[in-house]
Amino acid sequence: MFKKEYITIPNMLSVSRGLFLPILFIFVYMEMNTAFLIGYVLLGLTDYFDGKIARKYNMATEIGASIDTVADVLYYLSSGYFLFALYKSYLIPNIIPFIALLVVAVSTFIYSGIKFKKVNLLHTYLQKISGVSVFSILVLSHFFDTTIFILIVIIVYILAFLEELLIFIKYGEVDPNTTSIFKVLPKEN
Repeated sequence: MFKKEYITIPNMLSVSRGLFLPILFIFVYMEMNTAFLIGYVLLGLTDYFDGKIARKYNMATEIGASIDTVADVLYYLSSGYFLFALYKSYLIPNIIPFIALLVVAVSTFIYSGIKFKKVNLLHTYLQKISGVSVFSILVLSHFFDTTIFILIVIIVYILAFLEELLIFIKYGEVDPNTTSIFKVLPKEN
């Protein structure tokens, strides 16, 4: 059942990221690149502010972390599509590393899904760096060729998912706010 305490500013920001995402697809389809860029930046900022507000005002909850994770997955998977749809010439030279990234990411999702009966995503430093990098690449690609930067982001993302996979294998289910393999936080029950 939906509880009133779930209605918080951080949760509303996370939900808005998922709800307004289809508008970005419309902007891409209609070749409204400036509107897309503005919308993409605004939705990306919700990812920054939801966590910042939740931590600052002690509003972090397990349900909020779950909502944020779903919104993040939708946003960043869509970012891969947007990069392909809008800046294909920058992505195509990196297609083999991109496929490697997909294999590692899907392997991590499958492993956590089988092992924990749900897909787990951690908020590690490498995942945060990767997210900010994908966001930045899409924005910067609007202005200049980012082919080499895309390769760097893909490599960092591969390392981030490998780190998550190693954490899951070595420590099992851990707190989603675990920041690195060197600072593993036990899962709170």
